[in-house]
Amino acid sequence: MLALNEGTETTDFLVPYAVLRRANVATVEAVAPKPGRVNLMPALAVNLPNDVASFDRRYPNGADYVIVPAMHSDNDPVIIDWIRSQAAKGAVIVAICSGALVVGNAGLLDHRRFAGHWYDKATLAARHPGAVHVPNRRYVADHGIVSTTGVSASVPISVAIIEAIAGRAQARSVADSIGAANWETAHDATPFRLEARSLRTLVVNTLTFWRHETIAIPVKDGIDDIQLALAADAWSRTYRSTAIAVASRSVQMRSGLTLEPASPAANGSPYWVRLEADTLPARQLRSTLIDIAQRYGDATRKLVELTMEYDERGGF
Repeated sequence: MLALNEGTETTDFLVPYAVLRRANVATVEAVAPKPGRVNLMPALAVNLPNDVASFDRRYPNGADYVIVPAMHSDNDPVIIDWIRSQAAKGAVIVAICSGALVVGNAGLLDHRRFAGHWYDKATLAARHPGAVHVPNRRYVADHGIVSTTGVSASVPISVAIIEAIAGRAQARSVADSIGAANWETAHDATPFRLEARSLRTLVVNTLTFWRHETIAIPVKDGIDDIQLALAADAWSRTYRSTAIAVASRSVQMRSGLTLEPASPAANGSPYWVRLEADTLPARQLRSTLIDIAQRYGDATRKLVELTMEYDERGGF
């Protein structure tokens, strides 16, 4: 798993790491240009002990898979050079959502078929000679480069990687354990475009800043990364709220990653959201969307679904 310290998409990063760790079919590492804090966007932060240089010393032959999330900057030179070097060593490069912009800047989308977040597809096709967007597919593989649709595709692509490594039975076992019904490639892209209603909701929610609020999610050691990521990401995409994880100290999540929560005392009187321990983690998104609709209305729920490219009918 690759991250940019200054900003890495929450679900793109946390979900594949947690799902692959849960599967226990490979050594899973998380690295950034620098060790230490990685700010996740739109919510949360983690602390990584390893950087790309230390990974290269420990694994001179490179990785088998490099997962590239969406990042605050899609042309960081350290990130770009490292992706190129790993691809040259034979790694399969997996771009989650707008991570395709990063992988494209490494020169790895030229003359390839690709998926990508619905908002990026025209940009990617224009930037990369011979690149062809493949519609209605959650993920597309072409000569060692895999790309996915939006944020929600992080769940099915993670299970698909497990299947590629360890077979269908192991993938099915992990999918069942997290509540993912399927990880097939079929994806109806028809609903995903910015229309007048969604644009109006975005503008109104952004401009009525006096109604914005903080969503506090209490966390403790063992919190499920997948469940937390999906909840925090969705609440923070309403343009009405920002989610924070709250605890009095650093927390070790189920995957082993160290979460850096916010202090309860530093955030006034937030709206508290408690994750249910008996919820299968991948089902948290649907549950959170219901809560968002109840608090902010159905139009805001649909805006979140649009930005995360999630369709309940297709699910995962």
